[in-house]
Amino acid sequence: MTQEELLPLLLKKDDRSFTLLYDNYSKSLYGIIFNLIKDKEEAEDVLQEVFVKIWKNIDTYNTSKGRLYTWMLNIARNTSIDKLRSKGFNNNQKNLSTDNFVHILDDNSKAINKIDAIGIKEFIKKLKPKCIQLIDLLFFKGYTQQEASDELEIPLGTVKTQNRNCMNELRLMINE
Repeated sequence: MTQEELLPLLLKKDDRSFTLLYDNYSKSLYGIIFNLIKDKEEAEDVLQEVFVKIWKNIDTYNTSKGRLYTWMLNIARNTSIDKLRSKGFNNNQKNLSTDNFVHILDDNSKAINKIDAIGIKEFIKKLKPKCIQLIDLLFFKGYTQQEASDELEIPLGTVKTQNRNCMNELRLMINE
């Protein structure tokens, strides 16, 4: 069904128009949402929320500003971004299931073995203690610079400067 055929039905709030809308656009909108959310169940929830928003706000769609699909795509994108920024979503991402821990531990042990194999660990041991601590947090434990700043209780700018200085020092050692 074309946009021209579907739009009058949607504007009348015809019950079958919602089904037609969903059937025609759900797969493509889900793909956009899933690419942003990266979680199947969350993406399905966002998709449902998107269709409710489309249904409730169809009268705000303006044909002179663009295609219906583009308008719906923007709603899907914005709703996905809102979900990603929400406190509840971020808390859920922090709470890993026990299945993830085995995988993380395996990956960490592999990474440590690779680091030992190329000899980087010996170079790192020769750095100043503050560099060792910072590199451990940022590169081996996967902290963001902000998280390292919070953990070390130092300003973010200081973390960035120390990180850059430590990396330069490490680079010089490796190149000698």
